[in-house]
Amino acid sequence: MERDTMVRTNGMSRMNRASGTGGTGGADRAVDGPEAGMATAEYAVATIGAVGLAGLLIAILKSDMVRGLLEGIITSALSVV
Repeated sequence: MERDTMVRTNGMSRMNRASGTGGTGGADRAVDGPEAGMATAEYAVATIGAVGLAGLLIAILKSDMVRGLLEGIITSALSVV
């Protein structure tokens, strides 16, 4: 048994023809059960990791040793010109 279903993706509509056994292929249906919201949780963990890494980089770049190193590199680069 086949049925036509209207699928709305990113504001655009398209027709899907799905058999009674196959469904819509999985890409257009919401995830139910224990995996619902997993992508959101993964994005949240990645964002927290990125913020932590950015904080660490800022702390390292603000140190006097790194500041002196960068000033030395810039001074030597400008003295060549």
